[in-house]
Amino acid sequence: MRCPFCGNIDTQVKDSRPAEDHVSIRRRRFCPACGGRFTTYERVQLRDLVVIKTNGRREDFDRDKMERSIRIALQKRPIDPERIDQMISGIVRRLESMGETDIPSKMIGEIVMETLARIDTVAYVRFASVYKNFQAADDFDKFVSELRPEGQAEK
Repeated sequence: MRCPFCGNIDTQVKDSRPAEDHVSIRRRRFCPACGGRFTTYERVQLRDLVVIKTNGRREDFDRDKMERSIRIALQKRPIDPERIDQMISGIVRRLESMGETDIPSKMIGEIVMETLARIDTVAYVRFASVYKNFQAADDFDKFVSELRPEGQAEK
């Protein structure tokens, strides 16, 4: 593993243990060249996934990219970080177990929205506003009104 500080490729593992989510290994590393210490995570990847964008372009699935967008939607929400990690791992496992290596970005977005809707409505609306490209307040109003049960008036 290359040292993020000096670029040395000869780093040493000082400690390995399961991460909090128990689906990855946390490794503490040390660089003998510069003395830097850093942490890496190792997780199982069942297959290489390719995302098919709406314009037809193909790109490798990036778990970190999906995780960043989910964490932004959940920012300042009362959700335990461990619960977020479990949710992300669950989404990735679901994608990997679909049997297909090529997955439309629309399907990934729908799965993320479905999962967020079960966990936190505010995060769900935040994610949807970017995913569905809301342009005006009316877009929010229409989307939120669809979330309300029949007959429930605005307060």
